[in-house]
Amino acid sequence: MGSVAKYIEGLLQRGQHHFTTHEVANAVGGDINSIARALNRLKAKGELATPKRGFYVAVPPEYRSLGCLPAEQFVPQLMEGVEEPYHVALLSAAQFHGAAHQRPQLFQVMVGKPRSSINCGKVHVTFHVRKDLVRVSIVEMKTIRGYMRVSSPEATALELIGYARNAGGLNNVATVLSELAESIVGERLVEEAEKAPLAWVQRLGFVLELVEQRDAASKLLPLVQEHALRISPLNASLPRTGAVRSKRWRLAINTRVEPDL
Repeated sequence: MGSVAKYIEGLLQRGQHHFTTHEVANAVGGDINSIARALNRLKAKGELATPKRGFYVAVPPEYRSLGCLPAEQFVPQLMEGVEEPYHVALLSAAQFHGAAHQRPQLFQVMVGKPRSSINCGKVHVTFHVRKDLVRVSIVEMKTIRGYMRVSSPEATALELIGYARNAGGLNNVATVLSELAESIVGERLVEEAEKAPLAWVQRLGFVLELVEQRDAASKLLPLVQEHALRISPLNASLPRTGAVRSKRWRLAINTRVEPDL
């Protein structure tokens, strides 16, 4: 255990808080079973946590009550380790852009293929799949452990609409958009909208107008009126039969959106 503890102490002195079983075994040498026992003893003391099997994080005293590092301090390193593209998304991304109506209960990450959620102490990470992930515009944000990829404000707005069920529903999405709109640049919003499903653009324009963000909404209107040849439902999970139509946004208004403004 002494060798394992010294290895971890060396990492911490270099400002690194994560490692894999393979890395510690290569550095320490010896029997893998004894290494595993040493790691388990440190876990039992709360000094280590394992967000993913074989991937360890050292937990400083200030995070012991959390039982893990905060997600933004290990998710980028984890995704780099598995060599998969990702970006922090939805309500988590909105929070980093200053639209924190309430602190998200989950840390939300967009990936290109399904991944199991992570429960590490009180930290919960959920993964959501977007097939065209690499086309999404992102910004690099600095954390105390390095950098993380976060969807741009414009991409975040579109993904909130597209994944509304994972973002607390349209009422909550509308509330968040009313705050997020301050960070949105109209020209960039159009560029991002041109890469997104058209139904997302229709819904986003309608909701932005609803929360009185008309400047941002107006940037999307030409795209909708030129390309939207069919009526899309405002709520994709509800029938559109009998719903009032918005000719402006080519939408069936099949639900009532009530933001908390």
